[in-house]
Amino acid sequence: MSDGRGLRRFRFAAGGEGNPEEGGARRFVRLAQKAEQLGYDSFMIPDHLGNQVGPIAALGALAVATDRIRLGTAVLANGFRHPAVLAKDAATIDVLSGGRLELGIGAGWMKEEFDKGGIAYERPGVRIEKLEESLQILDTLLRGQECTFEGKHYSINGLTGSPRPRQGPRPPIAVGGGGPRMLALAAKYADIISVATPTSKEGKLLLSGVTLDKTIERVERIREAAGDRFDEIELNWTITMIMITDDREQTAEMALAALDQGFPPNIEVDVKLGVEDILSSPYLAIGSFEEIADQIRMVREKTSMSYVGIFPTQMDAFAPVMDQLRGE
Repeated sequence: MSDGRGLRRFRFAAGGEGNPEEGGARRFVRLAQKAEQLGYDSFMIPDHLGNQVGPIAALGALAVATDRIRLGTAVLANGFRHPAVLAKDAATIDVLSGGRLELGIGAGWMKEEFDKGGIAYERPGVRIEKLEESLQILDTLLRGQECTFEGKHYSINGLTGSPRPRQGPRPPIAVGGGGPRMLALAAKYADIISVATPTSKEGKLLLSGVTLDKTIERVERIREAAGDRFDEIELNWTITMIMITDDREQTAEMALAALDQGFPPNIEVDVKLGVEDILSSPYLAIGSFEEIADQIRMVREKTSMSYVGIFPTQMDAFAPVMDQLRGE
């Protein structure tokens, strides 16, 4: 649903790459229930072989432990599961939840997890090829239709998707990415695209990717690749840091000074950021509740992104901002 200017109304998701595992699976359920109580629209579960719950089993538990909030994955690693098996699990969760599933899937990017699990970690081009084939298979099976598919990596021989999902024509499929090939693939198949920061050849996040200008460039790539279906796609992004303060500029300067002392090892510094870069970034939220709400409105105006993701640890901090934006 859009507003009078053709912009989609805001939606809000809690979840993603935060670490909700501390305290075990029961705490994870409580986090989803809290997100529902706070008014978030969806709760998303990441997919890692490390220190967290298994997303498919967790979604099954959340389907009966929550009532309204939509449930999804942000995002499943395609290489961990065969698409025919995933379609079965996804359809089952959609039925159990009463039609609340949002299925997020990506090519998989953490080589360390593939290596530890003894799962082949192919070069990027192969992983993207496999994801594209999976998306075609999932699209058919999640409609409850018969699928016959002969691809380079997967072969399906007259399999009919079952059970039939509650949502029609099928549950929405989300694809996340930051690089040109992934964004083009998402534009071709996805209902929801998570606009992520791109990575270097070494798998590190590029610092330049957090800026508003680079984010606009990624959205324009999606627009070009999607063509006529661009208006049908919902664009998502995740705010990675929220700092509530009465002095945005000073806090941004302090954040830059702290970064100058050293960046996390998973970030490649390919640009020097200024205060305005920090304050206008879609991925960083600094200021009062009102200022952050205005910043998010500006991001939607500039990029058409409207589906805001928040880490579970920041649900309480962001809730007053969400209340200001609700219904817009």
